[in-house]
Amino acid sequence: MQKLKIILFGVIIGLLIGLWFGVNIGKHKPIYSNPFAEPSTRDLIRQTGGKLIEKGGRAIEKSGEAIRGTDQK
Repeated sequence: MQKLKIILFGVIIGLLIGLWFGVNIGKHKPIYSNPFAEPSTRDLIRQTGGKLIEKGGRAIEKSGEAIRGTDQK
């Protein structure tokens, strides 16, 4: 019974640590950083700028297709 408790405790701790590291990896942050910390202003600006560039690129591609006439179906 004692071994079962130790194994269960180890599994729970392993899951918690794995979740912590997994969230940080998913957010492209250092593994040991706080996954619940609010993003800094620099990160927010970087994300917004990336989205803006992506949308602008799509708009340019769409207008280029319209000019070439490949937009017709």
